[in-house]
Amino acid sequence: MGLYEHKIILVDDNLELLEMIEDILKQSGYKNIVKAGCVREALETFRIEKPDMAVLDVMLPDGDGFRLFQKLREQSDIPILFLSAKDEDRDRLFGLGLGADDYITKPFLPPELVLRVGAILKRSYRQEYQDNREKNRLCLGEREILFDYGVVRYRGEETPFTAKELVLLQKLNENRGKIVTFDALCNAAWGDGYYGYENTLMVHIRHLREKIEEDPSHPQWLLTARGLGYRLAADKGGRI
Repeated sequence: MGLYEHKIILVDDNLELLEMIEDILKQSGYKNIVKAGCVREALETFRIEKPDMAVLDVMLPDGDGFRLFQKLREQSDIPILFLSAKDEDRDRLFGLGLGADDYITKPFLPPELVLRVGAILKRSYRQEYQDNREKNRLCLGEREILFDYGVVRYRGEETPFTAKELVLLQKLNENRGKIVTFDALCNAAWGDGYYGYENTLMVHIRHLREKIEEDPSHPQWLLTARGLGYRLAADKGGRI
């Protein structure tokens, strides 16, 4: 999941402020926002929506944010940011002492709120981001394939893949060490109407080898399974 895909719940009884915070976050790229105006509504929305982060006002009409925090913590360990008109050290320290991730007082600068929300999400979901980066990165010897950017990096230089080359390489990488049939590769690149693309597939495979192999004429990574298809070796020299 990317940073801006996380679902954030905003809890505040000031509807005008609630709309303003939502607009600030959406303009910054956060599109998945849900809102609540009191403790009861927040708990019900939390149960249904299962957000990834919460921004809680301290003063609510049917309770307070501190008590709401404790109720949410009984269900989840998502990061929580307190938002309050109170600027007393006692309240700030109490909120942080409960285990909140941050505390910001009103009025606040919109960029400050955006920065704090982003910092909390990055810190809380660091391992998830790292895992996603690893999934979108492939090392073949000295060559590094960056799927998100559609390039292969080798000794400081980057060479782009074509769209079809990238699709084919992703399909092979998803099944690394296993044979991917000609039909499966053609279907991945050209869809259901792929018939007649077998020769074109061979051309794309040749171009791929020119970009990822030290010696394209004697490939060590992108190997041919005669009569069946191709496979991406899990180890140099063709070992699975």
